[in-house]
Amino acid sequence: MTGLASPPPDGHLVRLDAVIHGRVQAVGYRVFAARLASGLGLTGWVANQPDGSVRCVAEGLRPALERLLAGLRAGPAGARVEAVTETWGRALEDLDGFRIRSQAHPGD
Repeated sequence: MTGLASPPPDGHLVRLDAVIHGRVQAVGYRVFAARLASGLGLTGWVANQPDGSVRCVAEGLRPALERLLAGLRAGPAGARVEAVTETWGRALEDLDGFRIRSQAHPGD
């Protein structure tokens, strides 16, 4: 599933909000996602969700976010990704670095 009917032109920051379903908790998925995102120079966060999914919110240039999304679809060894729901939007530029959030975090 995708959002944002007309994406910003290349060179503009965008925001990816992805929810990953499958066997993605207790397999190192958040650490995997955070390392990948940080290595791509993205800002954002990743967190386990109460329903067993993982949510990842990241901002940066579209090509780097596409690489992150490809990695999220593959997942780390031990994970089994069944589906990824993605929503694209304009960057809010309210994120600093890339963090792993605990499940108890209220989100943003």
